[in-house]
Parts: sequence; structure tokens; C-alpha cells
Amino acid sequence: MSDINKNNTEKNEISIELSEEIAEGVYANLAIVTHSNTEFVLDFIRVMPGVPKAKVKSRIVLTPDHAKALLTVLKDNIDRFDSQGKTEVANGPIDIPYPLDFGNSKGEA
Repeated sequence: MSDINKNNTEKNEISIELSEEIAEGVYANLAIVTHSNTEFVLDFIRVMPGVPKAKVKSRIVLTPDHAKALLTVLKDNIDRFDSQGKTEVANGPIDIPYPLDFGNSKGEA
């Protein structure tokens, strides 16, 4: 490898830290997506049966380019998951239309 390629490879590496608290994750069974001209907002919510109120447990704000990249990578992972024959979920098979329609600025999953 030339020195130029080696330097480019080293510059593109990133060290990602994951704290114990974040590594535990947050359970959510509802996601609401909204967007403006400059950002997408993903709110992850935990809804409990019989409880009329729910709190947002996590909010992620993305640029449109990063939201598109997330959609691509999520679709790729879902395709790999489905290729293993694991398309059944607790409530039966799910039908996810693709491409997803974000035209109404609010979606739920």
C-alpha cells in the first residue's frame, strides 16, 4: 500500500466508544418520524398496554443525507434478516412497503 493510501485509510478510521448505560439500550415499541427541510427527527416511545400516556424514551435528529443512509443500511439488514427465513414476528408476518413514503412528514412503525 502506498503512503498516500495508508494515510487515507488511517484518516477514515474512527474509534467509537459505547458506555455501559448506552450499551444497555432502550426498549421502544413505537417510532414517530417527523421532518423539516433540514432534519429528520426520530422519536422512540414505549407504549404500555392500558396506559393512556407514553413518554419519548429517545430522540435522534439526523440530516436528510444521514436519514437516507440509515434507511439504506436498515433495508440491507432487514433483507439479510429475511433471507435467514426469520420473517415472522410475535404478531405474525409484517409487510413493510419499500420504498417508505415520508411524504406526510409523520410516520409510525
